[in-house]
Amino acid sequence: MSVRDVGDGRDVATSRATEETPDASGSQWATLPGQKRVLVLVHTEVYGRRLHDLLPLLEADLRIEVVFTVAPHAFNDGAAGFLRGLGATVLPWQDAVCTEFDLVLAAGSQGMEQVRGPLIRISHGAGHMSLRRVASDSDRSGGRSAPGVVRGPAGITGPGYLTWNGVVVPRAVALPHHDDLTALQRWCPEALPVAQVVGDPGYDRIAASLPLRERYRAALGLRTDEHLVLATSTWGRRSAFNQLESLLPRLLTELPGRRFRTALLVHPNVWSRHGRWQIRSWLADCRRAGVIILPPTVDWRAPLIAADSVIGDYGSVTLYATMTNAPILLTRYPHRDANPVSPGVAMALATPALSPSRRLDEQLDYAASQYPREEYARIGARLSSEPGGFNRNMRRLMYRLLGLGQPAYMPATDLVPLPPALHDIERQGAA
Repeated sequence: MSVRDVGDGRDVATSRATEETPDASGSQWATLPGQKRVLVLVHTEVYGRRLHDLLPLLEADLRIEVVFTVAPHAFNDGAAGFLRGLGATVLPWQDAVCTEFDLVLAAGSQGMEQVRGPLIRISHGAGHMSLRRVASDSDRSGGRSAPGVVRGPAGITGPGYLTWNGVVVPRAVALPHHDDLTALQRWCPEALPVAQVVGDPGYDRIAASLPLRERYRAALGLRTDEHLVLATSTWGRRSAFNQLESLLPRLLTELPGRRFRTALLVHPNVWSRHGRWQIRSWLADCRRAGVIILPPTVDWRAPLIAADSVIGDYGSVTLYATMTNAPILLTRYPHRDANPVSPGVAMALATPALSPSRRLDEQLDYAASQYPREEYARIGARLSSEPGGFNRNMRRLMYRLLGLGQPAYMPATDLVPLPPALHDIERQGAA
């Protein structure tokens, strides 16, 4: 069994340490020698943003140095730009795998067996919503569909994501919910001894920011009487973007501008695969009609918190929307590929499905009138069994593997940053 992840395994860095540089990490030039070194393994922009929520837990500790690398992945085009925006020290992949680290953080699996150091693997999204076919060796090599193959969850609890040649790679597996232990017991029981339930950073930051919803709306430039509709799509053939030609005309014609403001959020993997120019070209009519195209650099949590309604497919953003009190219309539900024990299935069954025969504004009104508040509350509770506790639990885990005592203060949960105004977001996306 081998480590899996979405991607084609392209190497994103070719430079190697030269013979004149005995230490590829450059530690011999460090101003603060003797620090513990942490490597952040960034496969994609999505994974990088997930890992970014962990970085404040290591701030202001002069005993620790954090460096980054871009790992092989089919959708890593946005990862390097994301790290440049951080002003981070980025090691070429070939140098990173030749260097010893005191801790490695990853939200994906590709290449993690190559790095040197105790690794913590976290999930990169919510709910482990989908299933993926577990291929036999002959199926993987020949590209044939193996009959009777059982499909497991796509993600951290699924088969093949935590092991390499039958050996568990991570020193610790950080899980959002106690239910994930049951999935791990079924699909990768050998990883149970290193599994720890820590909670979900996205859940905690959204929950902490929700009471300030009006501040997010004001920052976006919304009038008090403006109804913000957030249309969101994940990536792949099961996404809303895959059938965008049927949704776009409706966003343009069935949401009157005097009442509605519409923003479209497309998964960064789509931008990475097709490029910024192509996505904006496909969505040109939307932009001309006033729909705000949110670029992948925008923190999606701010418009989600501010939204009055969500039109979403079967993805993590739609699942997090159950926390926000915004009525939801579900555009795509790939029930054959849905993980039956995921909270995503409960969300899909509780959420009104988008109808092709009724106007969008009428359907949004219906979704508001039938809002399943108690059911959504139960779904939200399945996203994290440690609400408000992620930072506390995760910092304890990281410092234990680093072999250091924790700083003498309780880590706080940062609020989601206030966003730019929608018109500024549109201009930034066009630049």
